[in-house]
Amino acid sequence: MKNKDERIGGRMSRVDAQLKVTGAAKYFAEFEVPNLVYGVLVPSTITKGTIKSLDTKKAESAPGVLAVISHLNAPKTPAYQTEEPSKTSSGRGPGMKAFHDNNIYFNGQPIAMVVADTFERATYAASLVTAQYEKSSHQTELKSNLDKGITPKSKSLQDYQRGQKDAYQTAPIKIEAEYIQPTEVHNPMELHGILAQWEGPDKITVYAKTQGVKMTQQVIADTFKIPKENVSVHSQFVGGAFGMSLRVWPHEIATILAAQKVQRPVKLVITRDQMFTIAGYRPHTHQKVGIGANKDGKFVGISHWANVQNSNYEEFTEATVGMTRFLYRSPNVNTTYRVVPLDICTPIPMRGPGEATGAFALESAIDELSYALNMDPIDLRIKNYPEKDPEQDLPWSSNHVREAYQLGADKIGWSNRPKEPRSKKENGMWVGYGMATGTFGAHRREATARAQIKADGTLLIQSAASDIGPGTGTAMVQIAAEVMGMPAERIKFELGETAFPYAPIQGGSATVASVGSAVHEACMALRQQLVELSGNALKKAKVDTLVYEEGRVRSPNDRSASIAYTEILKRNNLPMLEVTKEAKPGEEGKKFAMYSFSVHFVKVHVHPTTGVVRVKHAVAVADAGTIVNHKTASSQMMGGAVGGIGMALQEEAVIDHRYGRYINNDLANYHVPVNADIPDIDVLFVDKKDTYINPMGAKGLGEIAIIGMAPAIANAVYNATGKRIRELPITPDKLI
Repeated sequence: MKNKDERIGGRMSRVDAQLKVTGAAKYFAEFEVPNLVYGVLVPSTITKGTIKSLDTKKAESAPGVLAVISHLNAPKTPAYQTEEPSKTSSGRGPGMKAFHDNNIYFNGQPIAMVVADTFERATYAASLVTAQYEKSSHQTELKSNLDKGITPKSKSLQDYQRGQKDAYQTAPIKIEAEYIQPTEVHNPMELHGILAQWEGPDKITVYAKTQGVKMTQQVIADTFKIPKENVSVHSQFVGGAFGMSLRVWPHEIATILAAQKVQRPVKLVITRDQMFTIAGYRPHTHQKVGIGANKDGKFVGISHWANVQNSNYEEFTEATVGMTRFLYRSPNVNTTYRVVPLDICTPIPMRGPGEATGAFALESAIDELSYALNMDPIDLRIKNYPEKDPEQDLPWSSNHVREAYQLGADKIGWSNRPKEPRSKKENGMWVGYGMATGTFGAHRREATARAQIKADGTLLIQSAASDIGPGTGTAMVQIAAEVMGMPAERIKFELGETAFPYAPIQGGSATVASVGSAVHEACMALRQQLVELSGNALKKAKVDTLVYEEGRVRSPNDRSASIAYTEILKRNNLPMLEVTKEAKPGEEGKKFAMYSFSVHFVKVHVHPTTGVVRVKHAVAVADAGTIVNHKTASSQMMGGAVGGIGMALQEEAVIDHRYGRYINNDLANYHVPVNADIPDIDVLFVDKKDTYINPMGAKGLGEIAIIGMAPAIANAVYNATGKRIRELPITPDKLI
């Protein structure tokens, strides 16, 4: 093994790095096809009601305009002719029926699309479309509608109780507090959209910003009632998504309708302000946590309530109260989750969905309790560490969170933390330390990969996976290099095409565990076939004891008894050897509780006069099984930490509830972290294999990268100032 960085556990650079930095990587909006025209959406200017009339004459007469599509003239969508919105087995359907009727559900809802020969002409013509409305009174404020919350349909989010309800109230030491998380918008650099081209009456090709080409294929096929194999989806590169592309949105269906109407390929790229209204967000959430303990710190009970904003036309849920049920040992736990229908667009998972929001409340409350107990926050958590999952009553597949506490505490210098809030200064700034724990399910899904070794000694692997940025292709090449004993430069991984074998959506931190398992199995099957075709060269060796290195298979005891893969193909007169293998999770999920864990530590400075908060040092520790690539995994953890800093200190989408309209719907007024806001971030890994979850022993990483960072910062701010801020973001006005 010449290059350890090319194997599992190494620090191999991204295989697509050169393509991305040179601009050779093509994203959906960069594709050009013959006769391409451009779509621009016309948004509703009211929040609730109906369209009385739509005047499109000026727009239709504008230069270069081919059509203005609306509910008045859009082609009929087969699935929309039923009473209920289109749904698929994946639950990723469009939900709201695009251009189906004159109902208005939220401000900014697309009511028409102008199609023209240039983007500029389409944009101008869209400004000429006017509508007359029948307005209805609307509700967009969560706070004033908390009493309208309803129990979700999802069984996993029904009311939960273990032991006595609200037992925290009987504890000698208890706290009860409310925590508020505002709406956050994804805002990746790449805007959302789609390019749709009909190849015939029942055949379509699309270039999409999607986290799952197979999911998009299925939804389009179901919506338009055409054969799935007649839907071709291309999405090799995705410029950030964080969850916003986990479904097919109404504006994507509208673009497909437009292409059908004008009989030409149509490209839609939505605007930055439309990213706030039609492509999902982290929902505004009100939470209350009650937690009580004995004087020795052992928990008596935890109660967690969450009220989450939702649209009024479909139900969105996330696991906001989920981690409260199992993260700590407590005999009494009860959780309540309610969705509050409002006149807004449907939310969508946003990195660390639910858990990132829930952790802010739970981990802030535990920090508050630690001060009430006069106990170190880490010691309090260790005191209540569960030796097994208390919710499922199952052993952990692996859980090294106590080791993660120690690693992070040593790195951040936790011993320097002042025990009394507002008692330590550096360079005239209040100093505080904070920490919090995060967790997310270690999921594995069904996936398939095709492996093909060629006569020239190169290996091609294909799977319809997506890559929204974590380095999926790189991890797959490393897994293949490990199994096949080949140099990474001789291996190519292709993804993002519906023509490739099935892969699930890239979401829920499950890609390496799922697609990586399929790659592993395909390469193992390829090895087996190579050995069977090797003839007498290895006849004395047992297959499971053979060594695979440098593109050769050899006996473990006799180096002369070896043969190159290329020689095996040559002897058998084969131009290539190909296998396709499906990998599925087994029964382990029923026997073990499978989760990834994180611990975030921060040190902050707070200006005594202005209340400005600066994160001076951050440490992110991950317990995520085997780390396949330490370089890309570190980048993942850093990215999550940056997102957590934004969540804690800056991000907030603000609606003027008089009009139901966002008022900071651009990157000038919706604040996100920039380089000056980011401190040194140390990333540490426990890096111990989970022997049950998959062949690599790897668990998901993307979500835990952010879960826990926001409460760690909030806890550090309290340690620095003595002010407990329970409503994010923690802006200076809340500290003055």
